[in-house]
Order: sequence, then C-alpha cells, then structure tokens
Amino acid sequence: MTHFFSGAGVALITPFKEDGSIDFMALEHLVHEQITAGIDYIVALGSTAEAATLSDSERKAVVSCIRTAVGGRRPLVVGIGGNHTQKVVETVRTFDFSGIDGILSVVPYYNKPSQEGIFRHFKAIAEASPVPVILYDVPSRTGVKMLADTTLRLAAESRRIVAVKEASGDLEQVSDIVAGQPDHFRVISGDDALIVPIAARGGGGVISVAANAIPAKIRELTALALTATEQAPALQHQLDELCRLLFAEGNPTGIKALMEILGKAANILRLPLCPASPELYHKLELCIKNLLP
Repeated sequence: MTHFFSGAGVALITPFKEDGSIDFMALEHLVHEQITAGIDYIVALGSTAEAATLSDSERKAVVSCIRTAVGGRRPLVVGIGGNHTQKVVETVRTFDFSGIDGILSVVPYYNKPSQEGIFRHFKAIAEASPVPVILYDVPSRTGVKMLADTTLRLAAESRRIVAVKEASGDLEQVSDIVAGQPDHFRVISGDDALIVPIAARGGGGVISVAANAIPAKIRELTALALTATEQAPALQHQLDELCRLLFAEGNPTGIKALMEILGKAANILRLPLCPASPELYHKLELCIKNLLP
C-alpha cells in the first residue's frame, strides 16, 4: 500500500473564476499537466486547495472532476480531516471511495489535543477507512505537534496508516520516525524546501505545493533525492528562492500568484486568504523567469 505514495505527489490548488466559483476547466487541465509531467500521485482537498472554504457540494464536485481527469492513471489521495473526530469518522464512512487510493488527514487543529487524543483520533479514522491513511503533521497550522512516538505508535497500531506527511520542519523528528518505522510506513516531506534533507534521512518523497507550477522539476528533484544522486542538493539549491517566496505570505497565496504568472490559473483566493502583494508577485515573476528556460 505505501508504495502508492512514494515519489513526488502534488497538493493541487483549487482554481477559481473571477466570480469566485470553481474553474473546473482549469482544474482538469492542471490534472492532465501533472500526469504528463510524470507526477507520481495526486492529492485533492488539502490546505493548498483551500478546502476549508469549500462547501460540501463543492468538495464533492472537485473530487469528481479530479477523479474523472485522473482516470485511474495515477493514485489519488483526498484530504479528509478536522477537529471533530466523530464528524470526520462519519465523513469517511459515507464517502464514495471509488477511484480513491488513500486519504490525507491532518492533526486536529484549534482544540490542541494531547498526544493521547491525537492517537485516539487517528485510530478511529483508520478503523473507519477502507483505504490507506496518510497522517499530516503541520503544527504551524494546527497549533499542536504530533510527536515521533505518537506517529510510530499509530504506525504500529494499524497497517492502514501508511505514511506521515511531515511539515513540522523538525529533521530530528524525521530521523526518529524513520529509525523506528515499520516496513509498511514512510515519512513524506510536506515542505518543498526539505525534499533532499528528508530523503537523505530515509524519507519517501514529497507532497508538493510547487509542483502545481513546476511538476517536471519537482519530479526530477524527488527522483534524484530518493536515489541519493549527488546532483540532488544542487537542484534543491536552485529551487530554494522559489520555495521561500511561495510561502512568504502563506500558502496558497504564493502558488496562486505563480500559477497566474505562468498562465495556468487565475490569482483568485477565497477570504480570509487574499492575493499576493505586488512586491511578492514581482519577485515571483523574476524568480520563475530565471528558473525556467
């Protein structure tokens, strides 16, 4: 199961039209571009997708559009998470998983649960899920960090829990998880800037934001990193400035601006997120011009 989610995954944006509605045509084109560029798997309804601002009907429509566009050509992961465990479990139990290969579920936010609470939350989700579960540790968004011991406890508890998307930025924690992980489990980078460092510690790839705009480069970097090729650090360094800019005003603010610069999607977000500042937009224009031939 876990090998479905190795290599370079992309956390898809949700393109919007000028009137704020979802641009399904742009979304479909984005999926096709990702597959053509060799991205290994696709993640829908993550934080990059502004899933928190989508209605239930919009979420279903986005998944349907992506599932149809993917057409079974790549594994497809859907974000299903929240801070109300029973509600998340009910969503999992009633979800149409046809064409879905896994779920990505975030550490509960705002409530600030204990490590035992986090464990019980994910244990309940894994018991309800018919597909593999990727845990998502992103303390900058959730307000609480899932410790390595909790991650390893969950991996040992259920073979359905196959990976953790580590976006804590804590490389020591990554090393601790890798050192104790069972054979069915992997650490996935949740940060484009740490693809090479996490792979060097035994990680299994990335779920990337930057891949929305530059899928071929992210796929190349991840492949080089996973084979410990000496070219990998140099390519990571080439992308450092872009990665920094993409998150300078939050995500997906940076990637939405870059997608417009490249003519892939409009620079439209839903409140409380707003478009990049003119200064950041200009820096992104210069950066991508230097990066792409």
